[in-house]
Amino acid sequence: MLEKNEKTLTSDLPNNADKLNSKLIGLVILLSFLFGIAGSVFGSVILQKKWPLTSSSAAQIQNLEVNQESAVQEVVKKSTAAVVSIIISKDLNKIPGYSTNSPFDFGPFSFNPFSQNQNQNQPNNNTPNVQQIGGGSGFIISPDGLIVTNKHVIEDTTATYTVLTNDGKTYDATVLSRDPINDVALVKIQASNLTTLPLGDSSKIQIGESVIAIGNSLGQYQNTVTSGIVSGIGRTITAGGSTTSEELEGVIQTDAAINPGNSGGPLLDLGGSVIGINTAIDSQGQLVGFSIPVNDIKKDLDSFNKYGKIIKPFLGVRYVLVNDTIKQQNNLTVNYGALVLSGGTVDTPAVEPGSAADKAGIREGDIILEVNGQQINQQNSLASMMKNFNPSDIVKMKIQSRGQTKDITVTLGQSQ
Repeated sequence: MLEKNEKTLTSDLPNNADKLNSKLIGLVILLSFLFGIAGSVFGSVILQKKWPLTSSSAAQIQNLEVNQESAVQEVVKKSTAAVVSIIISKDLNKIPGYSTNSPFDFGPFSFNPFSQNQNQNQPNNNTPNVQQIGGGSGFIISPDGLIVTNKHVIEDTTATYTVLTNDGKTYDATVLSRDPINDVALVKIQASNLTTLPLGDSSKIQIGESVIAIGNSLGQYQNTVTSGIVSGIGRTITAGGSTTSEELEGVIQTDAAINPGNSGGPLLDLGGSVIGINTAIDSQGQLVGFSIPVNDIKKDLDSFNKYGKIIKPFLGVRYVLVNDTIKQQNNLTVNYGALVLSGGTVDTPAVEPGSAADKAGIREGDIILEVNGQQINQQNSLASMMKNFNPSDIVKMKIQSRGQTKDITVTLGQSQ
């Protein structure tokens, strides 16, 4: 009996264990399911409170895109009436060896007014043969017709300029002033009650900020609109044409398409304020354009209102900013400052004769280290410092000359 019972108990153990395991597995599954549901509910509630966008991100992203698109449309509606086309005309009979090639093709960075194709074999007689030879853009900043554009758009003193407004009206334009250093100019038309553009603050722009460019694209598509973002700030480029070139510092880089003819047109933020004036493109890349910050334009306007023309302080030196490479190449003792160097020709001296620098005793090979106690370096160039002064201002400079460091006083001159 005992043996039988022992065998019976022994044979029943696996069945009881299987039943127990099954119950445990079922309990585990049930608990896992319940905890999973609880975790999902808890997680969704917490995430919804902390990141409300997660529950409807696709819809909200779509709304964001629609809102940005609407913002661009609103800016365009408000702004296009204040953007103008500037037509450049000239008597072809007075242009020796006139060529259809654009006169504004300079290295990788190019100013970009549009140049019309014309017949090179124009008859050379006394009959005027005035034709359009180029075009650019501008924007109105006062109701009585004051317009901002690029200097290189209206640089030809022998050409005539016509402004075409968005409503199809044409006006003769008078060039009021050209910035002697920066690529900015002011022109005037005789009109009243014109739509204007507000000037923003370029010191507040951010990389990635949405922007809009409007201009006379290719010299024939008036008020073309492109949009993009601010791709970079504080860039330094050398841009120009076959006859002129300028080093532009602190310019805004954007991927909003800037085409030939857009020169002088506004770069706008989503509030409709001008943050820059479109001036150059990198012809070696795609969608790499550059705009002069609007705060530079404001300084020119202040100068014009005060003096009747745009004038700038003039030091009178050519220089290269010192860095580790320049220091090594020239056996210098510092890796900052502005090394005064000539351009290699008689026409490009290191120090302009009779200039403020010449009168203060600055010579080729000197290094200007500081201006009013502020160090000159790659982020704080001499040219950018000069923007903060006016002609006749007295500034203190620390220079290194012939191995000695000394302090000098300079009375700034005036750019012609």
